Amino acid sequence: MPEGHTIHRLAQDHRTLFAGRNVTAGSPQGKFSDGAALVTGRVLDTAEAHGKHLFLGFAPDTWIHIHLGLFGKYTFGGAELPPPTDTVRLRLATASAYADLRGPTTCALITDAEKQAIHDRLGPDPLRPADDPARAWARVSRSRTSVAALLMDQKIVAGVGNVYRAEVLFRHGIDPYRPGRELTRPEWDAIWSDLAALMREGVRNNRIDTVRPEHTPEAMGRPPRVDDHGGEVYVYRRAQQPCHVCGTGIRTAGLAARNLFWCPGCQRR
Repeated sequence: MPEGHTIHRLAQDHRTLFAGRNVTAGSPQGKFSDGAALVTGRVLDTAEAHGKHLFLGFAPDTWIHIHLGLFGKYTFGGAELPPPTDTVRLRLATASAYADLRGPTTCALITDAEKQAIHDRLGPDPLRPADDPARAWARVSRSRTSVAALLMDQKIVAGVGNVYRAEVLFRHGIDPYRPGRELTRPEWDAIWSDLAALMREGVRNNRIDTVRPEHTPEAMGRPPRVDDHGGEVYVYRRAQQPCHVCGTGIRTAGLAARNLFWCPGCQRR
C-alpha cells in the first residue's frame, strides 16, 4: 500500500496539472459514472492529502475521495489521450493533461461534512504543517502497545507505512517492541520531526530514502540497493543482511499482519 508521501505527491501533481481549470471527468470502467457526470465540466479547485487519503475539491461542497488501498495506482500524461480502457475508474482530463486512476479501494463523491468526518477519525499527519504531534503523543504515551504497532495505526499517526515505521525506529535506536508508554516526550518529538523530514524528501523525490550521507552506497563503497520501492534504507526488506552501522544481521518478524524489520544490535531495549 502506498505510504503518505505518495498521496501528498499525488495531491501536488493534481494541483499542478488541474487546479483552476475546467476538467472533463469520465469513468470508462463504469463504477464511478454517476460521480464523474456530476463533476465533469467543473473547475478543480484544489487537491489535498491526509495520511493515505486523497481529496479532489470541486466547489461547492463536492469532493472526490480516493484511497488507493493495495492495488490502486495513477497514470499521468500529456495532451494525447490514450484510448480508454475498462480498468480506468476515473479519468480527469484537460486540453493539456490527463490522470487515470485504476484499482482504488475507494473512489467516491462526498460532501464537506463527510470529508471532515474522515479527517476527524485520522491521526495527525507529519506532512500537514498544522497537525499537532501532541495529539498522537497523548495516545502513544498511555499505551502498552508496541511503538511499531502504534506508528502503523492510522488513527494515531496518519500516513506512516511499513517502510517509514521500520526506518524511523532504526534511525532513533528504538526497539520496535518497546511499549509506547515507555517512550519519552523528547524521543517522540524526535521521531515526529524525523518522519516529517523524511516524508518531505519522499514527496520531493517520489521515492523513500532513509540512509544518512555516511551510509550511502557511494560513501560505503557498496552496490546500490535494488528493490521495487526504489530507495536506500537501513532495515526494510534487508532480513539476514548485515546492518550498515554495526554489522549485525537484520531481523524480521510478523507484527499486526505486516513484516517488521529491525537491527537487534542498534535497536536495543
